[in-house]
Amino acid sequence: MEMDEDGKHIRHEADERPPTPLAFALGLQLALLTIAGIVLTPSIVIRAAGGGDPYLSWAAFAVVAVSGISTIVQAVRVGRFGAGYVLLMGTSGAFIAVSIAAIAAGGPALLATLVVISSLIQFVLATHLVWMRRIFTPTVAGTVIMLIAVTVMPIVFGMLKEIPDDAHQLASPLSAAATIGVIVWIALAATGVWRLWAPVIGVVVGSVIAWMFGIYETDRVVQAAWIGLPQGGWPCFDLDFGPAFWSLLPAFVIVTLVGAIETIGDSMAIQHVSWRKRRAVDYRAVEGAVAADGLGNMLSGLLGTVPNTTYSTSISVTELTGVASRRVGVAVGLIFLAMALLPKSLAAILAIPGPVVAAYATVLLSTLFVVGMRMVVQDGLDYRKGVVVGISFWIGVGFQNGVIYPEFFADFAGGLFQNGMTAGGASAILLTVFLDATKPRRRRMEVVALDESALGPMSAFLRQFAMSDGWGAAMAQRLDAVGEETLLTLLENQTGKRSRNLRLSVSREDGGAVLEFVVASGDEINLEDRISRLGEHTTGTSLGHEASLRLLRHLASSVHHQQYHDTEVVTVKVKAPEPD
Repeated sequence: MEMDEDGKHIRHEADERPPTPLAFALGLQLALLTIAGIVLTPSIVIRAAGGGDPYLSWAAFAVVAVSGISTIVQAVRVGRFGAGYVLLMGTSGAFIAVSIAAIAAGGPALLATLVVISSLIQFVLATHLVWMRRIFTPTVAGTVIMLIAVTVMPIVFGMLKEIPDDAHQLASPLSAAATIGVIVWIALAATGVWRLWAPVIGVVVGSVIAWMFGIYETDRVVQAAWIGLPQGGWPCFDLDFGPAFWSLLPAFVIVTLVGAIETIGDSMAIQHVSWRKRRAVDYRAVEGAVAADGLGNMLSGLLGTVPNTTYSTSISVTELTGVASRRVGVAVGLIFLAMALLPKSLAAILAIPGPVVAAYATVLLSTLFVVGMRMVVQDGLDYRKGVVVGISFWIGVGFQNGVIYPEFFADFAGGLFQNGMTAGGASAILLTVFLDATKPRRRRMEVVALDESALGPMSAFLRQFAMSDGWGAAMAQRLDAVGEETLLTLLENQTGKRSRNLRLSVSREDGGAVLEFVVASGDEINLEDRISRLGEHTTGTSLGHEASLRLLRHLASSVHHQQYHDTEVVTVKVKAPEPD
């Protein structure tokens, strides 16, 4: 086992190919540990809305099938769809309230129509993510990731009481304690292959103890068929577009955006835990994750079931096991598709008692909270971002616990803000927009052709900015040098390619300046990664390029390179020289 500079144990990186038995074993582990949650969400929605068993049977089949298809797309990246990482897809708890309202108002057909139309938002977001980069930041995404634990944990703790009334009073605490104790003990003390199986071993031990107390539902497993199709059928669409549709559409759009933020956060987080050496976030993978999420939602709507989203469980398990290979994601998807047609397999998972599932979820959600916190810190947690994170997080906690004006928000937009992730995520977005709007005005220049002829106009533009903002010649020279080295680095791989336009903006920030280079996408390696690897493998042909990178690293306080499918953005922060 290898350990990277951040202390992460990575057995197989995302692009490595572990043995097929190991990939399917981990895929089965992830499938077993998430299938109950995937099926539970439509069950809650349909029963609360007064739906019948035939529709529930169809919805459960549909969500598992859609989860399998979309999980495979996330792993293999089909065109611009998919992140290229292990991102499990499953039913979204954020849609529970609005889905219940839709079924109660217009039946499954209205739900199907609303889900299909709201899914279009994610396709638009995926193709325009570069223009929303100042809103959907790692700070916002990390805050939403942390709030996932806040939102889900009350439900998880409630599962500790999900046992028969006549069960022994020690059945729940002993089975839960055994599960969490085994998982934590193996994760902390064991090494090698044993650590891979910590969650499964813990759940098996807890289930055995639950069976000894008689709370494992063996009758459910015995009565289920081995192979079968759902009883119900496709619920069709509601194309009347009546008052119920228009009153619920805004809520569906808002929840879809919140789900997209969760997907953005998950796709950033999975990249942090999928490589031995820290890499800059590849925003092309983020765009692909959002597009695949939209595809999953559209398929859910077409099949008439509740929408889906990325499951953060895959991040926690990847962090815990150290296996990030895409083959695991494909294996999970195939297992989901098989489970959709195997009622007995679903019954065996659903028979696991609530206390065991709650204990396992507690470990994963605790790990997930730390992943979100790490994302916020690595994005550079200054005073302003700290205010955004702190206020948004506690607003989410307050709404999740129903202590912020419940007499008003309980019924507002179908109870939308009773979900802590929704309230906190919306707060983080609004505060981030306000923070960006209050920054000093940016000055911009356009370059029609990105080549060395742009050096002269760019130098004059940056020097004029420095002098007009009250900085002296030293800052003007520093900005000029940073602009030149960044531009030359962007030009390195442009030989023989179409000319690209450049838009350069510069503004003051925290006693220094921020330069932002926006150009059409090329094939160059991420600048952040190149700077972090300076000196590792220097050859004669790369000495000139490395000299430019070293100079850029010396002059700039930070360099961030965001690569999208059609556009790339290089943001360079430059501190003003100390006065003599």
